[in-house]
Amino acid sequence: MKGKIHRASVTEADLHYEGSISIDRTLLEAAGMVINERVEIYNVETGTRFATYVIEAPPRSGTISLNGAAARLAMAGDKIIIVAYASFDEAEAKIFKPRIVRVDRDNRILAS
Repeated sequence: MKGKIHRASVTEADLHYEGSISIDRTLLEAAGMVINERVEIYNVETGTRFATYVIEAPPRSGTISLNGAAARLAMAGDKIIIVAYASFDEAEAKIFKPRIVRVDRDNRILAS
């Protein structure tokens, strides 16, 4: 695991937008995630797990929007976990520390 945004609240699900997840830039930076990066989404409410890619939402907006087909897998208010993974050689893996970002119900950072 490279980075995680833990228990974010979905703010929007837009079926007719190009597929992706829009994430507040402040959260992206704190979690070490980048635009177009593949992420895994775990819906805490339903147990659904799926993959998509990241697009940036305005900083400090609190936006967590599932777009396109992913909008069928969560609804506004659902709690989700967003995880980015990376590959490391053995030496890197021993010293790497993932970035874990915990947020409140408005997707403001509580701890990282």
